[in-house]
Amino acid sequence: MEGREAKDALYEQFARAAKAVASPKRIELLEVLAQGEHTVEALAQYAAMGVTNTSAHLQVLRRARLVETRKEGTKVFYRLAGDEVATFLVALRDLARGRLAEVDRIVSDYFVARDSLEPVSRAELIERAGRGDVVILDVRPAEEFAAGHIPGALSVPLDRLDAALARLPRRAQIVAYCRGPYCVMAPQAVERLRARGYKARRLAEGMPEWRLAGLPVAVGEE
Repeated sequence: MEGREAKDALYEQFARAAKAVASPKRIELLEVLAQGEHTVEALAQYAAMGVTNTSAHLQVLRRARLVETRKEGTKVFYRLAGDEVATFLVALRDLARGRLAEVDRIVSDYFVARDSLEPVSRAELIERAGRGDVVILDVRPAEEFAAGHIPGALSVPLDRLDAALARLPRRAQIVAYCRGPYCVMAPQAVERLRARGYKARRLAEGMPEWRLAGLPVAVGEE
């Protein structure tokens, strides 16, 4: 293989990975899979797509070696092919926000406008958790909590928040987190908690960033 031929072949493979994420829905699927493995049916529900369409998107990601599968009975479970994929997602998100004014505008209109929710940094959460003066809520779906969560966190999926209020201490500082800095579940949870008189804030990041930072991750149900 000559030098030019080798370069062309190499860049073709780089483009192969880029083409695999050239779809908003495939990026969304990767973001959900960054929380843990899921069935096609669950991914279809989270991404608001039909199962057939979801499966087609997943096959594109699988051919690019961005996701892997395992079979359990008749069900097929998908997962990220490695932490490198999660790192790539974070880098893609940061690049888009840094270079695209449209991204920054959306973030400003939805998230920054809610910064009265006083986002908590990872370092502050670690410090406060060490002192034992914070209640950490994981508001993702229960199966994502079981796949990996911040040690000591309580699993309170957003759709079960109202039913869980009785077991949340009124005077404690509550910090809610979800899938990442642009996940809407934690801001919604904090707004609902504050409306009911709780002292609540959101974590500035989410579970993938916590894991990529090399911090401890607990698995299993609470």
